[in-house]
Amino acid sequence: MGLINEVKFSDLYITPDKTCYIWSGKTDCGLMTITFDDFPEFLAGLETEYDGKNCSYLLNYKGRNYRVERTVALQGPQYCARKMPTTVPDLKDLGIDAGVYKHLVSLSGAYGLILLAGATGSGKSTTVSALLKEYLSLKGGYAFTIEDPIEMPLDGEYHSQDGELGLCKQTVPPEGKWEEGLKSALRSKPRYILLGEIRTPEVASEALRAATSGHLVLSTIHANNVSDAVNSLVKYAASSGISEEMAYDLVANGFLACIHQILEGVPKRAKQTYLFANPNTQKSCQVRGILRSGKLNLGTVLEQQKIKLQRGLPLFSDMI
Repeated sequence: MGLINEVKFSDLYITPDKTCYIWSGKTDCGLMTITFDDFPEFLAGLETEYDGKNCSYLLNYKGRNYRVERTVALQGPQYCARKMPTTVPDLKDLGIDAGVYKHLVSLSGAYGLILLAGATGSGKSTTVSALLKEYLSLKGGYAFTIEDPIEMPLDGEYHSQDGELGLCKQTVPPEGKWEEGLKSALRSKPRYILLGEIRTPEVASEALRAATSGHLVLSTIHANNVSDAVNSLVKYAASSGISEEMAYDLVANGFLACIHQILEGVPKRAKQTYLFANPNTQKSCQVRGILRSGKLNLGTVLEQQKIKLQRGLPLFSDMI
């Protein structure tokens, strides 16, 4: 027994008969039942916040945010409530390899699209939020996020290491129209743009166009590996009304990085696979060439980049 906000867990599963389950912590995926002193009040909040249409929504319960997924089973509604952190973690604390961290930080002055890929619950949103926080804390500048729901507390002012100020404005897309939210963001001329997720052709094409017009765009995408993430991006772009050849070209021009993430072990730690393009778009780049060709055989270049970063070597000799 205890209060929901005080008990440590990531995801809370509530069945139609009001039984609660959380991760047991003994294995990668085993669950255990749990009871809470304030469960009736929490459940009432879940039911009140549901608007009858959007099954993904945010619940603020006594000052703590929960990302909620509501589904309907044969016996009635059931919920998954993810407890969101009260602060955005530092990028260094997420278990990212030193070489990958160093290269990611070096991209703060670049433009292009950085994708965090993975399955549901793999920590994509946490990592991409920590990356944006890192850039604002290092360089300052104006950041604009478009999220539904807003997950991590990024909004506000940042004081960078070189004395500059950073500012982040978090927004929800109007009536779920992500592409409209992105167009609105571009009118305010942000240095950084964070999109909660790329999941439609329109959002993919607008994100890539923003990435090729002087913005550093960060987003997440559901994928099983780096190659799947890039393929999904191309398919989305091609479905937005342009030819497949133009889609490959748009992805090649806008792509900067893709990090695929899974959580392993007990306690769970992030494990990443990564692919980077040369941020200096005026120089030749093997990755952009592969993307432009449409023959996405990325295995060799993934291994080459992994070895370089593990040895502390720069990926590109002519970076900006």
